[in-house]
Amino acid sequence: MDDSKRLRRAVTFLVPATMLVACVLTLAIYYLLNLLFDFSHNQGLTLWIPMLALGVCLLIGMVFSAVLSKTVLRPFTDMIAAMSAISAGDFSVRVDDRKNKGAYGDFIRRFNSMAEELGNLEMFRTDFINTFSHEFKTPMVSIRGYAKLLKREDLTPAERDSALNTILRESERMTQMSRNILLLSRYENTRILPDPRPYALDEQIRQCIGLLEESWLKKEIVLAGDLESIEYTGNEDMMDHVWLNLLSNAVKFSPQGGEISVALRRLSGRIVAEIRDHGPGMDAETARHIFDKFYKGDSSHSSEGNGLGLSIVKRILELCGGSIRVESAPGYGSTFIVELPE
Repeated sequence: MDDSKRLRRAVTFLVPATMLVACVLTLAIYYLLNLLFDFSHNQGLTLWIPMLALGVCLLIGMVFSAVLSKTVLRPFTDMIAAMSAISAGDFSVRVDDRKNKGAYGDFIRRFNSMAEELGNLEMFRTDFINTFSHEFKTPMVSIRGYAKLLKREDLTPAERDSALNTILRESERMTQMSRNILLLSRYENTRILPDPRPYALDEQIRQCIGLLEESWLKKEIVLAGDLESIEYTGNEDMMDHVWLNLLSNAVKFSPQGGEISVALRRLSGRIVAEIRDHGPGMDAETARHIFDKFYKGDSSHSSEGNGLGLSIVKRILELCGGSIRVESAPGYGSTFIVELPE
């Protein structure tokens, strides 16, 4: 029976049921007492009948109220306590919904979902503030230093242009960093993949390659593709970020006139994509930390990124039920292997 219907029936029949049971018990008690003590010779004792009925009604009402509060009304009591905890800032509180079905169960599950989202928002705010303040310190110090330098009147035009270019580069770096921090924080606090729909995965990768055409043609890179026709169900915008990040990294670390190979195929019930470059590669220590936030393994390219791209890629693939790993060695390039569920 639905919990809401059970509550309405309990409230509707509580009063008449109490009265009926009280009457029956009163008559039974009076009958037993009349057998033990002959009330017919003492009419004054009959005045105790209303008092007896009242006492029985109170007793039964207390019993019914106790049972009602522990069964039907218990979820509301738990809900009030949980709401009080949330209003005090404790977003970890949850209400047990295992014993509640129907409307009560739906209500509690929605409440728990709301509490989880509020907790995620609080984590998002705290994490963003902490990371933002820490990572923005370096470019802000650089911008402030060069701004003070520009106040000098003895600077040559070349020195002034160099300082202005540095300020511009650092400000662009801050803009990109803030965008990536927001994106990563949002994905880290997301539990369910939003808006999944089927689309052609191979065509998506081709489009991403085309978007980066200017950068790899500028370095005269030979790009080879072996893409199997695959329809995949996922969030297309999020997966765009995955392919663009991996491909742009491959272009960035490839030498002039180098080669990049991209493969996509089905393998053992999984969708496997490989993006391989012939750049400098990386040692085992760098490969172990390459997906950590703000980690930069190659100092020669430190000014070109902020160490967040691969962290975002990893989190997106986790939301998709997939994974990513890297195979690399110094002097032999790097291969990033993405696996997705079919």
